[in-house]
Amino acid sequence: MTARHNHPAGTITRMNVESALLKGNFLDDPHVRAIDIYTPHGHDGAGLPLLVDLTGYTGSGLSHTAWKNFGENVPERLDRLIGSGVMAPAVVAFPDCFTRLGGNQYINSTVMGPWADVVTTEFVPAVEARFNCGGAGRRAVFGKSSGGYGAMVHAMLHADVWAAAACHSGDMGFELCYARDFPGALRALAKKGGVKGFMEAFEANPKPAGSDIHVLMTLAMAATYDPDPSQPFGVRLPVTPDTCERIDALWANWLQWDPLTLVERHHGDLKRLKGLFIDCGDVDQYDLVYGARRLHARLNALGVPHEYQEFPDDHSGIDYRMDVSLPYLVKALEG
Repeated sequence: MTARHNHPAGTITRMNVESALLKGNFLDDPHVRAIDIYTPHGHDGAGLPLLVDLTGYTGSGLSHTAWKNFGENVPERLDRLIGSGVMAPAVVAFPDCFTRLGGNQYINSTVMGPWADVVTTEFVPAVEARFNCGGAGRRAVFGKSSGGYGAMVHAMLHADVWAAAACHSGDMGFELCYARDFPGALRALAKKGGVKGFMEAFEANPKPAGSDIHVLMTLAMAATYDPDPSQPFGVRLPVTPDTCERIDALWANWLQWDPLTLVERHHGDLKRLKGLFIDCGDVDQYDLVYGARRLHARLNALGVPHEYQEFPDDHSGIDYRMDVSLPYLVKALEG
């Protein structure tokens, strides 16, 4: 930690959930999943609101409870926020939602898995049953990057489950944040003879290059937004492999999952929330701030109450923004 405190530590409990929905999944990912659950000092969880953390691409909830150099992990952050009275006590769940393609957007996919249903109908009930927390009107979801995307989309599509949401630097404005990666992905796939060859080389490499992980992210997005189980690893890109020309019918499948598209149909669901928090760094290197500004403007036009903030930073190392969002969520849930 960079700034130590003397606030009493909460408890981390690890539980395993056997997911019936993930059994036999297309990517052969494990169906037994670990969830770390934080309960504040002096509490066993009973009667407290529940927050669920959706991590970004290449992340797992388990990484957020691990030791962290030069800073706080999330439980230490919660100890400080709760111990200093900035945030009311809450239970926080950190599920492992990692996949073979490196991440998760937390929506249902025939390739990636029915992750929206896994989270809402298996993980949340399991945590609430064990810790007697949460319940209708007392659950919130939050996340950053892909997790921020998941939080935003869950707020739109599952307002019957979540009462509040916080989206940090979430994926939105797909034309800006995804389309620019298609040429590089095509070049990398061509060198390996296609998706199958690329994945075989990637999984055999004991030290994948950062550039290859970025290509893998594009494949993961394709398997999420436009899955094709007839293709290797369920991946088809929405561009021609030789000229990188957009295939409109396939790209339309991606765009239907863009929050800027979804908001047109689901702004009424967002109005049901007790709280909606959105932020983004003003120099986000993935250009997500432009999508965030567009969504903010559209929410205003549609009359959707929300808190929008920009901060002077990029996309990386912004866990400190939880100091703003987590107290906001608990206050909203407590009403």
